[in-house]
Amino acid sequence: MVGGENRESEVPGVIRTECVIVGAGPAGLFAVFELGLLGIKCEIVDSLAHPGGQCTELYPDKPIYDIPALPVCGAQELVDRLMQQVKPFGAGFHFGQEVVEVRRQASGRFDVATAAGTRFDAGSLIIAGGLGSFQPRRLLVPDAERFEGSQVHYRVRRAEDFHGRDVVVAGGGDSALDWVLEFCGKARSVALVHRRAEFRAQPASVARMGQLAAEGRIRHVTGTIQSLVVAGDRLTGVRVQQADKTTVELSCELVLACFGLHPKLGPIANWGLALEKKALKVDTEKFQTSEPGIFAIGDVNTYPGKKKLILSGFHEAALAAFGVQHYVYPDKRQFLQYTTTSPIMRERLGVAAPE
Repeated sequence: MVGGENRESEVPGVIRTECVIVGAGPAGLFAVFELGLLGIKCEIVDSLAHPGGQCTELYPDKPIYDIPALPVCGAQELVDRLMQQVKPFGAGFHFGQEVVEVRRQASGRFDVATAAGTRFDAGSLIIAGGLGSFQPRRLLVPDAERFEGSQVHYRVRRAEDFHGRDVVVAGGGDSALDWVLEFCGKARSVALVHRRAEFRAQPASVARMGQLAAEGRIRHVTGTIQSLVVAGDRLTGVRVQQADKTTVELSCELVLACFGLHPKLGPIANWGLALEKKALKVDTEKFQTSEPGIFAIGDVNTYPGKKKLILSGFHEAALAAFGVQHYVYPDKRQFLQYTTTSPIMRERLGVAAPE
């Protein structure tokens, strides 16, 4: 196969490619870029209906401060920038599909299948699945499921949907405190419900919340939501059992339950790859797993000194791309080229040579 070219498989309906990337979060998207610089095209698969992974799913409106050269960048903005960056390389995107099977062929290539029936004949794989799929810890009271997605929420898709509304936030971690501080002054009213007096959030956030409560700008109740108040087909409030066993009723239109998430590695756990504490063990030369030709980058992997930072995922993506190149083309000479000086790199990026 000619480097950088995907071809139709000899098997009808099967997509032949040099690399399949599992996961379209920041690390997976940057892997598209790094592979593209090496002239390697790829297909990227994600179980979500859109790119972004944790950034889009968990905190799209939150600022990120540790991306090099960007003093501050919104999580969704970062994903949008990465999608713009990979445009020149023509990767195939397959959203809303979960990879359920990976099987090595006699040729050494991989047969990769999704639950939706898409199949790939892949020279290599890069797993960039983050912490896996996320399931929220739900509000376990009668009728909660009935209002999920309308008045009971486990994540904030658009912060402005909570503005001008009466909001109850439940939870004691960073996410709960962050949203209480964010909504204060923007929502019509904000109440925070947490089962203990102690919080798992940043001390500065806890202190600020306490100050706002003392000023009467928010309400803080120590207790547990026991039931919802429902009038007809609308949720109108929650009943909270306080620490002293008394019950207080809080009026609200929206409930945001921030009880955390259950990360599940999903089918990846059954692919026969070496695991350590539910993460894929990799080397630090090319971030290859225990299976030659399968690489893992981002939060899904583990190695001595591992730090779960987006920055680390970008570094891992760069080295994994070189690992893929060497695995798919073992006889090809491998050398480093720079985008500032290499005509080949500029051609691949679709940018003009400097005058």
